[in-house]
Amino acid sequence: MCLIAFAIGQSPEFPLVVAANRDEFFRRPTAAMDWWQDNSGQQILAGQDLESGGTWLAVNTDGTVTAVTNVREGSPEAGRQSRGELPLNALRLSTRELQSSLDAEPGRYAGFNLVKLTGLGGWYYSNRDAHPGRQVFRGVYGLSNHLLQTPWPKLLRLRKAVGHCVEQARQDPAPLHKQLLSLLQDTTPAPDRSLPDTGVGMETERFLSSPFIVGDHYGTRATTVITLSRQGQVSVTEQSWGPNATTLEKRQFAWQR
Repeated sequence: MCLIAFAIGQSPEFPLVVAANRDEFFRRPTAAMDWWQDNSGQQILAGQDLESGGTWLAVNTDGTVTAVTNVREGSPEAGRQSRGELPLNALRLSTRELQSSLDAEPGRYAGFNLVKLTGLGGWYYSNRDAHPGRQVFRGVYGLSNHLLQTPWPKLLRLRKAVGHCVEQARQDPAPLHKQLLSLLQDTTPAPDRSLPDTGVGMETERFLSSPFIVGDHYGTRATTVITLSRQGQVSVTEQSWGPNATTLEKRQFAWQR
């Protein structure tokens, strides 16, 4: 997943809102979001990377959300284990246990960002952060393929728009989900002067600069919106995409904590 915006405590109706795009090669085998059990037996709602067995974003029955993004590096170091196991571990372990494990072996995974979010707050960890592991509190946040809140143009655009939508939200989650799904389909490229230099070249930076990426072989494959209401209702919408933004299946889930 390459772009996530989340709002904690910004709406009296929805203490947690998550809006995310997952970008990936279309050839990588993937199962759409559904309920399944991981190797530890925990029940989760998530898509599944059929190549590594992990996921990029997961939700448990309590409405806790975990997600991982890669860190974009020109010459990435290979990790010994798949980053797709990180969201699963984050749901299974306490943040203290997980941080202790990650601190002990910083090279176990290639560069990553990991978030664990609830309606009360969250936790963020990156093995590319000088001081990894921190709590996050009330606010609107953005995460792409660099550290949390790094001001890449697409992150700033989405974060601002998501914050506005959440502030205006009413009790019914359906209109909010519809609005956020639309915002996540923003294909506006960033001007060259605002592009980061992550070592992949200007042409690739341009291609990756919009919130929603359209391509033949690589692009946005899933758009996901998650809301937790103050009454404890968890609502999840995921729209899947094919090459060149071909519309595929939409899945929706809702339950009471």
